[in-house]
Amino acid sequence: MRDLKHLQSNAAKLAQDIKEKALFRSQRKAVNTGANGTLEYTIKEGVNKSKIADAQLIKNKK
Repeated sequence: MRDLKHLQSNAAKLAQDIKEKALFRSQRKAVNTGANGTLEYTIKEGVNKSKIADAQLIKNKK
């Protein structure tokens, strides 16, 4: 009897977690590219000093 209660409560908890994760994924909003001036940021130090950090420069770093 006790084992059955634990199994049922664990199954219910797992089902609840799966439902929460699915809702979290579907409620996510897209990020604004360059929202706070980060896309056209000018690099101040290093090899790429005074270059603008655009999408092409960032892709080359990866």
